[in-house]
Amino acid sequence: MDAFFAVLRGLPLTLLLTGSAFAIGVVGAVPVALGLNSKNRLIWLVCRLSVDLVRGIPVIVWLFMLKFGVQFDSFRLSPLAAAVLGLGVVSIAYLAEIYRGGLQAVPRGKVEAAQALGLRSRAVFFGVRAPLAFRIVSPSIATYLMSLLKDSSIASTIIVAEMVYQSQTYARQHPTVEGILPYVIVGALYILLSLPVAYASRRLDSRMRKEVYA
Repeated sequence: MDAFFAVLRGLPLTLLLTGSAFAIGVVGAVPVALGLNSKNRLIWLVCRLSVDLVRGIPVIVWLFMLKFGVQFDSFRLSPLAAAVLGLGVVSIAYLAEIYRGGLQAVPRGKVEAAQALGLRSRAVFFGVRAPLAFRIVSPSIATYLMSLLKDSSIASTIIVAEMVYQSQTYARQHPTVEGILPYVIVGALYILLSLPVAYASRRLDSRMRKEVYA
């Protein structure tokens, strides 16, 4: 039980880190996705290069760059702030691609039907295209959240005391057979946390397909 409670001490930070980075990604990805669908070649190019740059660098490298590279006089990012910012920026890039795919996957007939009713472009986008795109990508967003939950463990490398960091600390203090126990526990906790999201993702996928393509 000591190992269980030791790992459990990191659960609040794991949830905080995942939730904060996901919130940054969900909101921040909207303008980037619009840029990726823009007909303005300069805006499209800036967004395209930014997304490719962020996604091309491993998450752990971003965390180290933010933790040890951002410094103004005596100011430095705390490990938690660097982790939230790093995972948030990466989330923006990945979710922007998901949004872009959703916007492009909206059935053309539904957009044309709205235009035939005389709706203006803005009304067609916000009233028809964006809601349909959100329904299409909802399962992918839920799947990404599961991935982000597991990626939050990388924050342990910059000394954020989430669950993996706590399990490593316990394992070092008990370097016998018991040392493997916290890793088994942390693995089980990640599964338990992922199951509700996976279930919601499958339900959403089934429901949204019927609504969008009915």
